[in-house]
Amino acid sequence: MLRYLPFLLILALTIYAFIDCLNTPEQEVKHLPKVVWVIIILLFSIVGPVVWLFAGRQRGASGGGRARRAQWVAPDDNPEFLKSLRDEQEKKDKDQD
Repeated sequence: MLRYLPFLLILALTIYAFIDCLNTPEQEVKHLPKVVWVIIILLFSIVGPVVWLFAGRQRGASGGGRARRAQWVAPDDNPEFLKSLRDEQEKKDKDQD
């Protein structure tokens, strides 16, 4: 069973890179058209996926620290929500007149 491990790892890497390439938007693909990357990944089973993972698509900018998440705000404290309620109430009042 252990002798099949290298083959399975190469197959898994190729499948991962293939699916990753297909799911990557065309705007994020670097250096070559997406179709060419797919062909390279499928034809060159070790080199193709590795090159795709390192050079094929744009990666997110690495920030120096933790990204700040938007903090959840309760609806009764959210000014946008309160404004929408006021607007709806004013609209109902106008419709009743």
